[in-house]
Amino acid sequence: MTATWSPDDLERIGSARELQIAVKRDDGTLRRWVPIWVVLVDEQIYVRTWYRRETGWFGHVLSSRRARIRVPGVEADVAVKDVGRGTALLRAGVDAAYRTKYGSSSSTASMVTPEAAATTLQLSPENRAGDALRRGRAG
Repeated sequence: MTATWSPDDLERIGSARELQIAVKRDDGTLRRWVPIWVVLVDEQIYVRTWYRRETGWFGHVLSSRRARIRVPGVEADVAVKDVGRGTALLRAGVDAAYRTKYGSSSSTASMVTPEAAATTLQLSPENRAGDALRRGRAG
């Protein structure tokens, strides 16, 4: 089950240059942390990969649909939803957010291609009893 992000979490995650993501295995243990770019659009958190690999973090997260993310001040378990085949409006919003946040570099250009857009994932906080993990343990 998923919850909604608090305004503070949205600010911290959305303003972070990168977030770190660790995909959860079936037994709940974490794979290695991977830094990725992150954008905020309409109070939702989105990530993409510039190179789709089924053996990398992206392929693993598509299988598990669960991960943990961290930025300074927030560490949270998340549910992962594949929205890569979403609406043109969603794609345009996420593309614009990448361009605004990361500028006009060649790295940004690789994140707004049709191939990268097809890898768009929405991250939502998992609804859990207790909220201790979500505050202040990331560094």
